[in-house]
Amino acid sequence: MSKTTRKDAAPPALPVADRRDLIRVRGARVNNLKDVNIELPKRRLTVFTGVSGSGKSSLVFGTIAAESQRLINETYSAFVQGFMPALARPEVDLLEGLTTAIIVDQERMGANARSTVGTATDTNAMLRILFSRLGKPHIGPPNAFAFNVPSVRASGAITVERGGSKTVKQSFSRTGGMCPRCEGMGKISDIDLSQLYDDSKSLNQGALTIPGYSMEGWYGRIFNGCGFFDADKPIRKFTKKELNDLLYKEATKIKVDGINLTYQGVIPQIQKSFLSKDVDALQPHIRAFVDRVVTFATCPDCGGTRLAEAARSCKIGKLSIADACALQISDLAAWVRGLHEPSVAPLLQALQDTLASFVEIGLGYLSLDRPSGTLSGGEAQRVKMIRHLGSSLTDVTYVFDEPTIGLHPHDIQRMNELLLRLRDKGNTVLVVEHKPEAIAIADHVVDLGPGAGSAGGTVCYEGSVDGLRASGTLTGRHLDDRAALKPRPRKASGKLQIRGATANNLQKVDVDIPLGVLCVVTGVAGSGKSSLVHASIPPGAGVVSIDQGAIGGSRRSNPATYTGLLDPIRTAFAKANGVKPALFSANSEGACSTCNGAGVIYTDLAMMAGVATTCEDCDGKRFQAAVLEYRLGGRDISEVLAMSVTEATAFFAAGAAKTPAAHAILSRLADVGLGYIALGQPLPSLSGGERQRLKLATHMVEKGGIYVLDEPTTGLHLADVAQLLGLLDRLVDAGKSVIVIEHHQAVMAHADWIIDLGPGAGHDGGRVVFEGTPAALVKARTTLTGKHLAAYVGA
Repeated sequence: MSKTTRKDAAPPALPVADRRDLIRVRGARVNNLKDVNIELPKRRLTVFTGVSGSGKSSLVFGTIAAESQRLINETYSAFVQGFMPALARPEVDLLEGLTTAIIVDQERMGANARSTVGTATDTNAMLRILFSRLGKPHIGPPNAFAFNVPSVRASGAITVERGGSKTVKQSFSRTGGMCPRCEGMGKISDIDLSQLYDDSKSLNQGALTIPGYSMEGWYGRIFNGCGFFDADKPIRKFTKKELNDLLYKEATKIKVDGINLTYQGVIPQIQKSFLSKDVDALQPHIRAFVDRVVTFATCPDCGGTRLAEAARSCKIGKLSIADACALQISDLAAWVRGLHEPSVAPLLQALQDTLASFVEIGLGYLSLDRPSGTLSGGEAQRVKMIRHLGSSLTDVTYVFDEPTIGLHPHDIQRMNELLLRLRDKGNTVLVVEHKPEAIAIADHVVDLGPGAGSAGGTVCYEGSVDGLRASGTLTGRHLDDRAALKPRPRKASGKLQIRGATANNLQKVDVDIPLGVLCVVTGVAGSGKSSLVHASIPPGAGVVSIDQGAIGGSRRSNPATYTGLLDPIRTAFAKANGVKPALFSANSEGACSTCNGAGVIYTDLAMMAGVATTCEDCDGKRFQAAVLEYRLGGRDISEVLAMSVTEATAFFAAGAAKTPAAHAILSRLADVGLGYIALGQPLPSLSGGERQRLKLATHMVEKGGIYVLDEPTTGLHLADVAQLLGLLDRLVDAGKSVIVIEHHQAVMAHADWIIDLGPGAGHDGGRVVFEGTPAALVKARTTLTGKHLAAYVGA
């Protein structure tokens, strides 16, 4: 029996009477928690289960981990706290027995273009020291190999005073390893001028194709009055100086019609207005413009390595530091093991241990130069685990948010062993999970529910895994669910041919993806699934791609605004009451003037946590009192936004409130299992699984013949997977082709066709190892996926 399923491997049960060995929670009311009381054993592995939105994250992250971090922050001085994020005390009556909490969540690592896997894990720092000591020719200190440190040499002298004399001088020089051409980015950007204007037209004829640049407003007055060129002359007839003034001129004071103004060239304006901002925060039409106009190319000087020539010239054996960072980590680990130099033995050992942790955690297929922003949520979470695996700390509380996300069944076994190792070192491990393989290793289980949102927030069960099976809770009833293979898979209506695919680790893959069916692409993490699907089937005409990208939105955003549902609702209210639709938006004219439509007043208390109090004027309803006088079907706008999706679906289906456009959107939300969420619930309060399904519901309205989904079971409870499978079937039955990247065995079993990549990850993957029906895959048992799927269906 494997290590991860041996119950005798768990430490002996604790006497409950010893409160020093318990984390005690009393009266927890964070989000939808309903005065939750619970006692968790320390130095054990506790798994929290329940449907998405049942309150798992509110209890584990929003209550226990949040209070632990807040108490630690309070040990610092007020001055230091002023530089730290202010954390509010969770809404809970009592928390006892807390230890230091280390949160390892699914939040994507920052998309900072200067951050890589190597810099995020300090592995690059160790390599820089190694090359500064052993590299030939010797070029300087570790910073000489740092692509984030400018490569400008500065020299000087230090005067040292000895015995009253100041005559001893030591010269020094400092330099970084940044490539001066691309400034350590590895790429250079350029603006495609053909996308900025039509040179056959004059400015007054509308030559500029930049969003917002209308000749009818201030831009027209400035261009016509600046005197740098003739706005009635076609741009192709501009002199070299006129074109330079139009495109590149620095900010210059001018006077137009007696008004003092500032003229600036088009390209500096674009860089300031569009390119200096977070691309994800731009409006869709502006983002599309930026994607169209800005081109990126590999830096010709450094070849994309980000490093200056000196850093690239220094080598250990045949490898430069750039070569080392480009290697697959499993190969780099083998190279480091081959180095034997007593003078740096401690450094080599630390580097070997870190690289071994990457391999052990299933990330050996990555390279250190991989930008951290390109990692999936599951990969990011495992990268964050690296620094903790070799830690000597004990009696720490580790908090994990679905650590099995993005893992093939083969890799879940390894993850389970890592979690148990953390526990066995004397730590408390708290895990939010849905996968039955991860629930099975728990020493203690807490099941929340019984439903989601307002129907959840209570503890339905706590105890052993065997007790959960017999508990009768939703999780207990579905814990041993197994989807059956389809007796008669659908036949393809066509095929999408992929030939010679070489994106990332793909090895000239030739494969036909069947159309008109449910096709599942699977394989171990890093085998090339996403590379095959996303690189070969880019979003565009006829293709709707729903990836794992985060949903943008502030605390003013909610399901109604995100899905476009608020628009037909506002129109219906306006039509029924003979007023403007803008009155029924809390972000527009109808907003309460006291709280500006937020519903709460935020008070900044400097280094202490800010306080949010319900607005007294609108009582948290966000709208002006006059707006709430208007009714639709007997309800005001705040009452409608407080409805659940299920309640609103019935409300807008018939009677005076009948609104077909709103009902259609609500039906899609119900189809993806979001019937319990409130229309006005702030987006940040939704769980990861809820946000993923909200995105799916929104994209279902798009016209397309091919739907591409990337792990749609992320965050789904066992009971919700069947509902997702029904939704995928309805899409296929409606004539769509559905292509799913997935590890969940229930989805594999339900597929009409499976494409399995592997056999391993990184350069050991990138090949199609099986294509055919799930039944044929189970019968063959020639791949890791086939073996695990056969065990899952009991074949």
